[in-house]
Amino acid sequence: MQDSRKAVLTLEDGSKFEGFSFGYENPCAGEVVFNTAMTGYPESLTDPSYEGQILVTTYPILGNYGVPSAEKSTEANVSDYFESSRIHCEAIVCQDYSWVPSHWQATRSLADWLKDEKIPGIYGIDTRALTKLLRDKGSMLGKITFEGGEDIEFHDPNKENLIAKVSTREVKEFGEGEKRVVLVDCGTKYN
Repeated sequence: MQDSRKAVLTLEDGSKFEGFSFGYENPCAGEVVFNTAMTGYPESLTDPSYEGQILVTTYPILGNYGVPSAEKSTEANVSDYFESSRIHCEAIVCQDYSWVPSHWQATRSLADWLKDEKIPGIYGIDTRALTKLLRDKGSMLGKITFEGGEDIEFHDPNKENLIAKVSTREVKEFGEGEKRVVLVDCGTKYN
């Protein structure tokens, strides 16, 4: 375990969950939601539907298989491993973090990727208790702050035009052929 800065997830109902940083260390706020997937954190982090949200993973460990290459498939110019071109959630929260990834496709650690994209990650949180609270009360606004750092206000991403934030700005074409399929992008996943 590396020397990690203390971090706190505070919910709008006053609940506090203390943990430690493994990502970018800047306070953030958003809607706190949970994900029950056992694998696939690169896909979840890059899923446009998580725009503005603080993602809590119920699976107890993150980082164990690192992050695959961001290179795009030459055939369709689409990533083989990500749902879009960037991380969309505000932060990711887990019970435990593995500092040493072990997978043949890993090109870097999850911590390094989060730091590159300026996304906080915190571990050491009782995600079972947090998920139970969210199941009972529904998703809530939350914020993540760091020991010795500034405090921030809660922020409701649902008051923003999230579709505009995740949609493409220009027409894109994939593949070749006589027939065309038209898709109106409102946060399309590139898979």
